[in-house]
Amino acid sequence: MQLSIDTSKWYDRIWAALIFFTRLPFWRLHQPDKDAYKTVVEHWPLVGWLTGSAMAAVLYFGSMVFPYTIAILLAMLIRLLMTGALHEDGLADFMDGFGGGGTDRQRILDIMKDSHIGTYGVISLILYFALFFSCLRAMQPLDAALLLAVADPYAKMVAAQLIQMMPYARSEETAKNRTVYRKFDIKAGISLAVQGLMPMALYIYIMYARIDWQLLIFTPALVMYFLYLLIWRRLRGYTGDCCGATVLLVELTTLLVGLIAVQ
Repeated sequence: MQLSIDTSKWYDRIWAALIFFTRLPFWRLHQPDKDAYKTVVEHWPLVGWLTGSAMAAVLYFGSMVFPYTIAILLAMLIRLLMTGALHEDGLADFMDGFGGGGTDRQRILDIMKDSHIGTYGVISLILYFALFFSCLRAMQPLDAALLLAVADPYAKMVAAQLIQMMPYARSEETAKNRTVYRKFDIKAGISLAVQGLMPMALYIYIMYARIDWQLLIFTPALVMYFLYLLIWRRLRGYTGDCCGATVLLVELTTLLVGLIAVQ
């Protein structure tokens, strides 16, 4: 009976993910049930199809009109506008918390919840954007666009594993967004894998002669695993900021490995 109820709400769950992870006015078209927001991570890579494709299109077609560096900046800007810098905010909070909180679990959580940005957060964003820009600048526009389109959903699929690997570090009442993601079952896990791996599989098929696909698949996953070990050691659980930071660092790793592959 529960399975049939969940299946009937697939539309709500996808819509909730689009509303939760972007600033696009999807909420004007449909308002999903509140419980649907507990499942948004299960459709996180699907949102990555949208944001990754938007970045890829702006970069590739923008490079036909503007200098390549301008096209890259516009591609970076379009995702920031689409997501409201949601994950970038998570990266800054994560770095502030883990950089300034030491080994004190509660202090780390308090720093991450603080809306002010600190030194570690500023430095991490500068370095992140510098590396992200430099990776794209070192590639040809088509190579960069293709990699952007697949790195975004793949990184979201990989980062989503955090919620399966450990409990939430806060309570639902103290969560920033008042939502605790549910752990996904086998059906949701398969769906998540398809969403994240399908674009990557297509990319590997297109680029097979030029890339080491094992390196491209497993190196970002290894980065996620080391982040998991760090988060577990310090917090014994994840937060939304941990997920946001992980997705950006995994995506950046995918771009770095992709750059090595296409050179």
